[in-house]
Amino acid sequence: MSYILVSKKKWNVENFKKLNKKIFYTKKINQNIIKKIKPKIIFFLHWSKKIEKNIYSKNLCIQFHCSNLPSFRGGSPIQNQILNGVKKTKLTAFKMNDKIDAGEICLKKNLSLNGKASCIYERIEQTAINMISIIIKKKNIKFIKQKGKVKYCKRRKEEESNLLSLNHLTVKNVYDFIRMLDATDYPEAFLNLQKYKIFFKNAKFNKNKINGEFKIIKK
Repeated sequence: MSYILVSKKKWNVENFKKLNKKIFYTKKINQNIIKKIKPKIIFFLHWSKKIEKNIYSKNLCIQFHCSNLPSFRGGSPIQNQILNGVKKTKLTAFKMNDKIDAGEICLKKNLSLNGKASCIYERIEQTAINMISIIIKKKNIKFIKQKGKVKYCKRRKEEESNLLSLNHLTVKNVYDFIRMLDATDYPEAFLNLQKYKIFFKNAKFNKNKINGEFKIIKK
């Protein structure tokens, strides 16, 4: 049996090559790729685009979402959970359908939200590898309807990376804000200072003090 892993994030490629020679990695999915590989399952990780109905209706498509579904459906789940004080969550594997993050669930695994965003995404990657290994070994995959209170979150915009967008400024909140945006391809936390823009990353929190790196760019 062959499988496809679809992910737009470049940090996935090397690790998923190690997973299984029958799992093919791609940054996009279409009917030509499906006809060529004839996958048993198409997996989606770090994926936010809409999929054509004829793909998920004719193929078993399993997506990974970084929250304990049905809580925190929608965009930027890691950042939105951290902003809401969540420290531990789940990586949820579910069957894709015509609604956002609303499909039946086949597997959940614990996920820590400690550390900066890049470390969290590496953790997600390793957890997803383990979950895919478990799923493809199952003869019959059982899917269960989502239960619990549904909570949606919106995808964050670049201007929301401004530190002054925080509703409650404390040293710990500033630290969490900087670290949750500290990953490749994400807009770093910043402050505007007259004609300059200051970006922050690699924050370390210790005894109500933050150490880290910053860069100043003229607008």
